[in-house]
Formats: sequence, structure tokens, C-alpha cells
Amino acid sequence: MEQRCPFALDTTGRDIHGEAAALRAQGPATRVGLPGGVVAWSLNGHDEIRKVLTDPRVTKSARNHWPAFVNGEIPPDWEMISWVAMDNMVTAYGKNHVRLRRLVGNAFTPRRTEAFRPRVEELTEQLLDALAAAEPGEVVDLRERFAYPLPARLVADLIGMPEEARAKTAKVIDAMVDTTVTPEQAQAVLAGWRGAMAELIADKRREPGEDITSDLVAARDEDGSRLSEDELTDTIFAILGAGSETTINFFDNAITALLSNPDQLELVRSGRATWDDVIDETLRVESPLVHLPLRYAAEDIELGGVTIPKGDPILVNYSAVGRDPGLHPDSPDTFDVTREDKEHLTFGLGPHYCMGAGIARLIATTGLSRLFARFPDLALAVDRSELQPLPTFIMNGHRSLPVRLTSRVTAGASAA
Repeated sequence: MEQRCPFALDTTGRDIHGEAAALRAQGPATRVGLPGGVVAWSLNGHDEIRKVLTDPRVTKSARNHWPAFVNGEIPPDWEMISWVAMDNMVTAYGKNHVRLRRLVGNAFTPRRTEAFRPRVEELTEQLLDALAAAEPGEVVDLRERFAYPLPARLVADLIGMPEEARAKTAKVIDAMVDTTVTPEQAQAVLAGWRGAMAELIADKRREPGEDITSDLVAARDEDGSRLSEDELTDTIFAILGAGSETTINFFDNAITALLSNPDQLELVRSGRATWDDVIDETLRVESPLVHLPLRYAAEDIELGGVTIPKGDPILVNYSAVGRDPGLHPDSPDTFDVTREDKEHLTFGLGPHYCMGAGIARLIATTGLSRLFARFPDLALAVDRSELQPLPTFIMNGHRSLPVRLTSRVTAGASAA
């Protein structure tokens, strides 16, 4: 197949899986066009992605390893500026990365994750109670009413952000993952989330609480050498954005898959499969994260005979891993909770492995199990083909998820 050079990524995200397959067919590393005329290397195969995620010659620090950014060739209103301008544990390199992860790591230990369980259960039941108040047979947007608020509000709790501020910041995050934004909107997004984080930090300096932001503020104020003000601001935002947006889309995709494949849902209800099976198979076949901009080659890197030059940006397609026929030759596009090998890399690999994976699994298991227990006859209100994708090549989800709440059981039975 003749390679287009570069392959222009569809900013509307209309067919992320078809696009990944077309790119994979062109080779292990393919040049793609991003908004603003920026060219990057796209990786869509499991073997290449796994290698890059663990290669010390690949970094996420634009300020250290992307010459175009360092030299001012990337304008401040670039459509994806928020993803490369932040200075936090996601974009840090080397010793700085280790230092920042260590500071944040205490918030995500198994013990603290388990201590968070009662709040997860409480909020899940609150949202289900609100859904149960709908008229029988009424069509509701389950993304707006459940998939979105459950993880978003829980992560806001973790960082100590009040509901009014969270709702305001959520609009900024939604715009940040939208790859159809204009340069003017991109600038507003960057200013918006930094302003919101600055307000939260100021509030926690005045009135600290039992939350991650207060802990990091204390670390910053006790010893400024451990955490700069920019690192503090940007790290808190990374926790909020990464912890909420991916889990929102996970719920969207998992619910869609189960309602579109009732035989798979029955396997779980009959005990022949578990909610862990649902979680991993959803992450394999419909990863909520497509591309997480960006990585950079700190040295020349060869992948399958293709050389990525030092300083070039790299785009890893997480959603392509689980559907790679080289990894899953048996019907890789089919949702099958009984599949023995459900390997995916949605939580990453190596030094940037997701610190919140344990909490994400807790929220996912609690949310899905109680939703389907409370509404055993839940059904899509439209054909799956009518669901509209989010306008982005960064995330994988739908603009809305209309369902019918045809019957329900009592809250006590739901929690049983």
C-alpha cells in the first residue's frame, strides 16, 4: 500500500479504528499530520508501541526534547498547546519524573484506594437513585447522567475541588480533548485550566483539607525545591483530567458494548464471566484513550526498519494495541468477555504507567455492577450505529448515550 506522506489524522474522530488499521498497514511508524501543520510519527502496532513505552530514549518532555517547541516554532496558540506546555509528572523526564511520581504516589496506594471505596459506593447509589426517579420507559442520556458525573465527581473529591468549580473546569477539559478547536479556543483552554488550578491551590493554602491538593501544597510550601509552583499547578490538573476523562469514556464504551451484545452481559449475570473480564475486554477493544500527545525521540530510534530522527514527536495509538491482528489474531474487533488473552496497554507501560489504575478499576467495577443490578432491562434507545463519536482523535467515546430505563429494582437489591 502506498503511504501518504503525511497521513492527515481525522480531527473529528469519525473512524478511529479504521484509521488505525490503515496506518498499521503502511508500516510500523507512519508520518501523520496534526492540527496546525505539525508532523509526527504515528505508532499503531502492539510490538512497536510496547517497545517505545519502555525505551529510555523516548521522553514526554517537550521542553527538553522537542526542538520545534524549544525554539519557538510551535506557536502559543497551537491547537494542541495544552498537551505539551504543561510541566508535571506526565511530561517530566528522568530524575524530575521520579521526584514528581514519588510525591503523588502516596495518594494512590492500595490502602488509600480501599479507603475510597465507601465514597465510590455512596456516589454511585446517589446517581442511580436519581436515574430511578425517571418515568418507566423514559429515554435518558446515560453519559450525562451517570458515566460522566461518577468519575468526574470522585476525582474532584480526591483533589478537594468543590462541585461548582469542577463543573466549570469540566468544560475546559472537554474543550482540551476536542481536536477540532481553533487556535483562539486552544489559548482559552490553556488559560482556563491553569486559572482554575491556581484558584484551587489558593483555596487550599487558606483552608487545607484531606485531599491530594492540600498534600502537594504542603510539600511545595515546606520545601520549594521539591515542587515548583508550575509543577504543582500542572500536576493537580493532570490528576483531574487523566482520572476523569478516561473513566468517563470507559463507562460509555463498556455500557454500549454490553447493551449491544446481550449475550456477553448474560455471561456476567450467570457467573460465567466477571466484571474484571468486562473491564479488560472493553479496554482492549474500545480503549477510552486513543492518542495521548506527545512523546519525543531523544535519540534516533529504529522501529522495524524505519528510523525516527532525534527530536521528532511520536504519537502512540493506545486504542490500536488491542485490535492489532498480530497480537490478537482471533477476531480482534469482536467484543468477547470470555477471550483468554485480553492484553491491552490502556494504562500504559513502564515509567509512565497509570498511577490511578487501582482506583479506576474500583470505580468501574462498582459503577457497572450496580448500574446493571438496578436496571436489569436497560436498553439502548437508538441503534449503536446512530451514536455519534466525540470530535477528537485523543479520546474514544460518544457525544451522548441515550438509553431506556424500562424497569428497576430497589436500591437495597442493587447494592446486594
